Amino acid sequence: MSEYFPADYTQKMNQIQTERAIKYIKDTFESELSAGLKLSRVTSPLFVPRGSGINDDLNGIERPVRFQIGNLNNMEMEIVQSLAKWKRLALADMKMRPNSGIYTDMNAIRPDDDIDAIHSLYVDQWDWEMVMAEKDRNVEFLKRIVKKIYSSLKRTEFLVSEIFPLCPPTLPEHITFIFSEDAQREYPNLTPQQREIVLAEKYGAIFLIGIGSPLADGISQGGRAPDYDDWSTPSDSEHTGLNGDIIVWDTIRKDSLEISSMGIRVDIETLLRQLEIRKCTERSELYWHKRLLSGELPQTIGGGIGQSRLCMLLLKKAHIGEVQSSVWPQEVIDEAKRLHITLM
Repeated sequence: MSEYFPADYTQKMNQIQTERAIKYIKDTFESELSAGLKLSRVTSPLFVPRGSGINDDLNGIERPVRFQIGNLNNMEMEIVQSLAKWKRLALADMKMRPNSGIYTDMNAIRPDDDIDAIHSLYVDQWDWEMVMAEKDRNVEFLKRIVKKIYSSLKRTEFLVSEIFPLCPPTLPEHITFIFSEDAQREYPNLTPQQREIVLAEKYGAIFLIGIGSPLADGISQGGRAPDYDDWSTPSDSEHTGLNGDIIVWDTIRKDSLEISSMGIRVDIETLLRQLEIRKCTERSELYWHKRLLSGELPQTIGGGIGQSRLCMLLLKKAHIGEVQSSVWPQEVIDEAKRLHITLM
């Protein structure tokens, strides 16, 4: 009986085969995503200056990795936790036009993240961002972009199955859109995580709209920083928020798997409102926030797509350590060795 891996799980590929498949997935999905959203590849930083407001604060409690640069008077830097805000600066400085954007390989260290089958201290994802028109600040535009991303995912899944027959397609033809308020009303006795599991199993692939704002029971569907996604948009309807998560059903783990976090980004009004809600208005004095408040940054939509998680999903892996190199509890390493499962 395995405590850390699904019952009767066996690896379908050895390490060399897995490495070849990982490269194929990354090359293929990058090409599909960049073509579908008209994104140009750019080089991004691994670290940014501390106190600039550029780093992603995630939920506001996670500690970034910090270090000093000896040859620059011990200037303090931070390893990025994501590039949510850096990308918007890049789009402004590149003077990108609406309906075009950028993507990059983002590598991060999140020392306070969970360490389990789908979480690691090392984060690798495709961070993408595109310029949008003011008129497109609405849910329908958000859905349209999600459908394009999902199409890229479906095409990649098909091509992977052609090259690696041990990895047949399992994703549904279409992604289902669900508002977090509706999910909470349908399953009032479940936690947000339990709702995600039930809905992912039911539909196979969902985009859960509205992450960050408290629901009717006072609990939000998930955490979001106040200064990148628009999660508090006032509305005459019962739904708020212009962001969400792409969540799929993992047929190996028999559990939900979040592939992407994304959304329409804050404008001046939304930034000020969300800083007030989170009681951190002092951030408005930081470099990044000043540039947004002065009108220098374009309206954008963007997000991150987990590279290792996508590889897990398409290669039918049970643990993220099978597709990336990181650190794991000794008991997980021992269990993998006993089951002849290779962790990188």
